[in-house]
Amino acid sequence: MPSPLRNGDAAHPRLPSPAAPTPLHHHNHNYPSFRSTVSEQKIRRLNLLILLLRLAAFCFSLSAAVFTAANSSRSASSPYSWLSVDSFRVMFAANAIVAVYSLLEMCASIREILHGATLLPEPMQLWFDFAHDQLFAYLALSAGVAGATAARGLSGCTADKPAASFCVQAYISVALGFAGFAFLALSALVSGFRVASFVLTGSRFPLQ
Repeated sequence: MPSPLRNGDAAHPRLPSPAAPTPLHHHNHNYPSFRSTVSEQKIRRLNLLILLLRLAAFCFSLSAAVFTAANSSRSASSPYSWLSVDSFRVMFAANAIVAVYSLLEMCASIREILHGATLLPEPMQLWFDFAHDQLFAYLALSAGVAGATAARGLSGCTADKPAASFCVQAYISVALGFAGFAFLALSALVSGFRVASFVLTGSRFPLQ
């Protein structure tokens, strides 16, 4: 068979075919999963923050109620008891209610962390938390102010040691109640943030 090349012509080397261009998104297929992982971590941290605030509010409110209930003086010169002071009775009741509420909210937060869903339907749960956080925060604040006013008005706190002990314990109860209010107020801020996120984005977490 005759060769297609003429005399003196050399065969041209065959150039390799150009490689197909690499798509720009070749290395981006892991971005969605990475973003999802980061969002889940932030959501988990926010849930843990809420749980810690609930735990702190529970501990301080319960301590305030216990200190108030255990405060009594059998001194002859200062027969004080928390039952004989109306403001201390109100402070005990308010702190006990806040402690029970915080305990229930702790259980709801733990369930949300474990199962990733709210105990009630999401809109109802968000508004429930936000409204009750504010309600019980105002209750704790009002009771704390009333207890502080009553503690400052006590007489005979320097007369003898039992009366002074009663007054000191009253101040400690008031301080613990204010600490419980502070953490409940922070919980109310977080609840308000979640409600605002749900209204604006349709999710209680704007990080999703």
